[in-house]
Amino acid sequence: MDGSNREILGLVLKVLVKMMTMNDEKTKQKVIEAVADVYGVDSIASDLKEQKLTVIGDMDTVAVAKNLKKIGKVEILSVGPVKEEKKEEKKEEKKEEKK
Repeated sequence: MDGSNREILGLVLKVLVKMMTMNDEKTKQKVIEAVADVYGVDSIASDLKEQKLTVIGDMDTVAVAKNLKKIGKVEILSVGPVKEEKKEEKKEEKKEEKK
């Protein structure tokens, strides 16, 4: 899927990546900066203990992978649309059931 199709569909993607070389704060900072340079990235979350990086936004996933490969070994765990939490709707349904 290229950039033009994503714009038409309006998808916000979530990319979960395992960085084999992200084992200290310095490398973690480099990884975050590399991903932040990609156009369309909305949020970045990293877990140093599990060496995982979660990137959310309307971005080119290949560009994310290319930037990360410059730093170290990359394993893409998943790519897909962001699943929105529907907690508020569930709470409202429970309240209605109690009445």
